[in-house]
Amino acid sequence: MIVSKEINDLVNEYCRLRDRQYAVYHKCAKQNGLSTNELFVLDILWFAKDGITQKEICERLSANKQTIASIAGKFYNKGYVEYFEVMEDRRNKLIKFTENGLKYAKQIIPSAADAENLALENLGIENIKQLVKLTTKFTENMENEFNKISNKKEN
Repeated sequence: MIVSKEINDLVNEYCRLRDRQYAVYHKCAKQNGLSTNELFVLDILWFAKDGITQKEICERLSANKQTIASIAGKFYNKGYVEYFEVMEDRRNKLIKFTENGLKYAKQIIPSAADAENLALENLGIENIKQLVKLTTKFTENMENEFNKISNKKEN
């Protein structure tokens, strides 16, 4: 299927914006001596007050198990997180901040989360709702279209 030049140009513009957003996270991570994935894991842990499993982090970030295990291991070695057994699935461990981890993350995550919230708030509530609605639909469309590619390759 051939798309119009206008659609192609808009896709490219959208991709440049997505890349700029990612660059903001990368800069924040770098300023704090972290990789972008490490920043994202800290953020997820910060908002998961009761802890979260490695599997759930992998799903949230679309990251592989080795990447998240490495990050969790680094944080564990620094004394920032601890592991707890999950009774329902002993293969999975719950990852939770230690007191040191909470102190460390508190220097980074609240201000970053506030910046995200303010960036959205500046759009106004109706525009935020529309942005979320359209981004959800675009994401679903992408999943469907990329699944079609995968299905063709499997057949």
